[in-house]
Amino acid sequence: MEAFRQTMAKRARGSTSRPGQRPPLQRQAARPAIRPTSTAAPAPRPEPLTDAEEARAAQLEAAIVAEERQAEAAKRRTRAARTIETEAVRPTSSLAIAASDEYAYVARDVKRIALVGGSLTIILLAIWLIAHLTGISAI
Repeated sequence: MEAFRQTMAKRARGSTSRPGQRPPLQRQAARPAIRPTSTAAPAPRPEPLTDAEEARAAQLEAAIVAEERQAEAAKRRTRAARTIETEAVRPTSSLAIAASDEYAYVARDVKRIALVGGSLTIILLAIWLIAHLTGISAI
C-alpha cells in the first residue's frame, strides 16, 4: 500500500502559481522626459467670428440649453414617480425582504385555510339540514 502513495509538492510562501493571485507588478524605472528637438511656431489665431456667425452660435446654444432643461425636467418627473411607487414597497434590509416574502406565503396560506374551513362548515351544515328535514337519525 505504501508504494502507491504519492507525496504532494510543498508550496513556497508567496508563490504566484496559486489560483486567484495576481503576478507581481513589473515596474520600470522612470523614463527621462523627452524634449522636443524642433521649436515649432505657435499656431496662428483664427479670424474673429462675424456678427451673423455669433448670432447663429447663440441661437444654437439657446436651443441646446432648452433641450437639456426639458430632458432634466422629464428625468425628474419620471424619477419622482418611480420613487413614490417604490418608497412604499422598498424594504430597508435583507431581513425585511425575507419577511415580506414570508408574509406573502402566510397570507396565501391563511386564505386557503379559510376557504377550506368555510367550505367544510357549509358542507356539514347542508348534511345536517338534509338529515333533519328527511328525518334520518344516526342511532
